Amino acid sequence: MLIYPNSSCLLVVDIQEKLVPAVHESEALVTNVRWLAEVAKLAGVPVLTSEQYPKGLGRTVPELLDVLPEEGFMEKLHFSCMADPDCNAKINSIRPNQVIIVGMEAHVCVMQTAIQIKQQAREVYVVADAVSSRNPADKQAALERMRHCGIHIVTKEMVGFEWIQQSGTAEFKEFSTRFLR
Repeated sequence: MLIYPNSSCLLVVDIQEKLVPAVHESEALVTNVRWLAEVAKLAGVPVLTSEQYPKGLGRTVPELLDVLPEEGFMEKLHFSCMADPDCNAKINSIRPNQVIIVGMEAHVCVMQTAIQIKQQAREVYVVADAVSSRNPADKQAALERMRHCGIHIVTKEMVGFEWIQQSGTAEFKEFSTRFLR
């Protein structure tokens, strides 16, 4: 199944100040999430961002704050966004048929959220190069488990090209010059 900009949203899960230094390849994670958030803006795709207990774990890292819409932020205590009533309501308020998930940790909050969104009969895409865990083996096991649950494992470029859809447009020109270097 292809990803369409008019029926999808980007869900950024828990990329927070006190957690990021502990995850594997955190710099690449933040860079790839920023890339996707900027492409989402170009394609007109809504972006939502969860923060797990921000009083204790801090806010989303400063490197992402300028590309994530403030109105899309959601605080949560449950590991899964969908188990938290406020997050669940906010995600459902935009009624996305397709949810593209990035963030951390892949084997906890990302995986639990992805599985519960899939259980709501939505198409779920987890971006392999924009999720991470403290231990790379946990990330790999989570990706395999999600794939077995019917969740699509994709890359950031797959998502970007599917959101942009065609060449010969102003969006593609900006996409190719800003994001494909």
